[in-house]
Amino acid sequence: MARETEVGAAAELVPGVVRGAGRYAVGNANGELFAVTRRCRHLGADLADGSVDRAGCLVCPWHGARYDVATGRMTRGPQGFFAKIPGSDAGYRLLTRVLPLGRGVVVERDGTVFVRQ
Repeated sequence: MARETEVGAAAELVPGVVRGAGRYAVGNANGELFAVTRRCRHLGADLADGSVDRAGCLVCPWHGARYDVATGRMTRGPQGFFAKIPGSDAGYRLLTRVLPLGRGVVVERDGTVFVRQ
């Protein structure tokens, strides 16, 4: 059987919430639960401290990179100073086409959410 990590009560995982569960950032993007590996491809920020934007993307708490939670690919590279480095955005987006964030399977049983590796 696959290993599972408890995330918490399903009722607490409302849209926009992101939580850490083992090696995953687990959240709710517009009503859909997701689990992606929790380290940003840019500088390793903990994505469990991130947020979900209106488009349902996971946003890195350090420099604002955005990830498509369905694919694990970066949809916008780091912002701020890093956005001013020529080619940086395209380079990071290309990197995550080859090495996207890993994804776990989210399951709910008896009102509790788990992520399966």
